[in-house]
Amino acid sequence: MMPTPTYPWALLLLALVPLLVWRHACLPRAGWRYSDLRLLPENVGGRARRARRGGLLLRALGLTLLVVALAGPRWIDERERLPTEGISIVMIVDVSVSMGHEDFAWQDARVSRLVGVKKLFRLFVAGGKGPDDIELPGRPHDLIALVPFATRPETACPLTLDHQALLEILDAQEPRTGAEEGTTNPGDALAWGLHVLRQAPTRRKAIVFLTDGESNVPGKLKARPAAQLAANLAIPIYAIDASPAEAKDKEEADEARRAKDTLESLARMTDGAYFRAADGRGLSQAYEKIDRLERDKILSFQYRRYYEGFHWFALASFVVWLTLIALEATYWRRVP
Repeated sequence: MMPTPTYPWALLLLALVPLLVWRHACLPRAGWRYSDLRLLPENVGGRARRARRGGLLLRALGLTLLVVALAGPRWIDERERLPTEGISIVMIVDVSVSMGHEDFAWQDARVSRLVGVKKLFRLFVAGGKGPDDIELPGRPHDLIALVPFATRPETACPLTLDHQALLEILDAQEPRTGAEEGTTNPGDALAWGLHVLRQAPTRRKAIVFLTDGESNVPGKLKARPAAQLAANLAIPIYAIDASPAEAKDKEEADEARRAKDTLESLARMTDGAYFRAADGRGLSQAYEKIDRLERDKILSFQYRRYYEGFHWFALASFVVWLTLIALEATYWRRVP
């Protein structure tokens, strides 16, 4: 495999090698006059030509090797790939009583909002093909946690690489239907998600926040102050609005509008993004965009190990120059 240069601009110096060799060839040389070439040792003319040509060749080779060494050649180690550095993601999922409404369009069927969320959550984590043939590659290197919330948030699954266990915990989630459990409290949920991310070992952290309504729990932390905490910690919030596409009455329409305004402000405050996902197609597109955004953030990390080769070229150049000096001091020695 051909080496790749660390500093490819250094190879531009190769253009100077022929010029320097030509300049050396044009230098005036001292000489003796002989009245008769038969006075010289036998074959001295042939040796002189070989010394001249060989000296120019070795000088060109030595300079070329030196320039290549300056360019920093290196080979990719195909046998070993460094593990990619993933990110830490907290999935905050609304499981209030409204998430049990069966008005979520999944391909040609109607399912509950929470069931639709579960299907796309699985594709986001494990990979696969969703509605409209949207392909999600999965995120095997990411630490992912699950925080369901209704009136109160809880850590259903801490940050883990065991995504199979995470998905089994997700499948067990059901809408909260109790009188004191089915309301929506997004502010505390966001604060709880930030607490889960506090000990995350990765440099990049993110929150995926999915809800279908505005806060309706009085006396609790509001969503915007919680988002300000996330902004201070440089943690983006990707807000997914899963409210129904068509409101049943004016009250539901007003709640959907307030939820949209709140979620847009959360995304804007934290340098995240807002997504409208009233059906499987919209939710699939939202996850695809989040997946792409969070991969862009880690492109700068090194994924391969390299063998550095500059010292071998530098050593070869040194050997060539030593050989040239030795030959010109002995076999190619000139008089005077």
